[in-house]
Amino acid sequence: MLFLKKYKKYEHSYITTSIIILIILISLSLFAPLLTDYNPVRNNARNRLQPPSKEHLLGTDQYGRDIFTRILYGLRTSIEVGISVVILTVIFGGIVGIVAGYYPQIDKIIMRVLDAMMAFPGIIIAISLAAIWGAGKLNIILALSFAYFPKMARIIRSAVISIKDLDYVDSARAAGANDLRIIFKYILKNSASPIMVQATFNFALAILDEAALSFLGVGIMPPAPSLGAMVTDARTYMVVAPWMILAPGMMIILSVLSLNLLGDGMRDLLDPHLKNTLKK
Repeated sequence: MLFLKKYKKYEHSYITTSIIILIILISLSLFAPLLTDYNPVRNNARNRLQPPSKEHLLGTDQYGRDIFTRILYGLRTSIEVGISVVILTVIFGGIVGIVAGYYPQIDKIIMRVLDAMMAFPGIIIAISLAAIWGAGKLNIILALSFAYFPKMARIIRSAVISIKDLDYVDSARAAGANDLRIIFKYILKNSASPIMVQATFNFALAILDEAALSFLGVGIMPPAPSLGAMVTDARTYMVVAPWMILAPGMMIILSVLSLNLLGDGMRDLLDPHLKNTLKK
């Protein structure tokens, strides 16, 4: 019991820490124009490969562009992609998961299709779609959303199945509530916990995979700032300009790690089994 209480206290602390980090990162991306005077895409051959200094906090790249500025705008791109992917996966995964879980007549068909999609790693699906549709922010968002939504659908389906036959849902059905009312008022409301947790993990995965796609050359196209593309550009200059790869690499790690910590904390915090154990 003492261990569980200490674990609970620790859990709250790293949830708080991850939220603070995320607030800082989002604030940096939102207020990027106020935090730097440099243009993220304008070249300046005179300042190429400059080490960190007062003028350039994180140095400059091979085109003389300020790395700190490009990281701020690249972080904004990553957050935009992550939020868009989360919204799309929740919407489409929610629709598919609710239909599959609530209507057993078509559940088997939907689940076989989802199983076939989940037989391939999400990043492979995203790379394939990005190669077909072409690079660009919108195509990356659509490719990642298509790759992630099957898992969200399965999670929502499981939540719907576990809730739809409970007593209060049966009572509402007996009182004459239609399917749409039952789904929105009773089922979705009580399925929020797993959806929130999976959405957090999808956010982290979207940031990581967007960087991977940009690294491979099928993501955000230069000269638009992208953390993954910055890492790609820095590979050639690792010996003469190591600061080019350290800063964007650390930003990717920090973003993904904070989101994963938040997801882990939310999962444990919302776990009913752990709550019951602590109450006892």
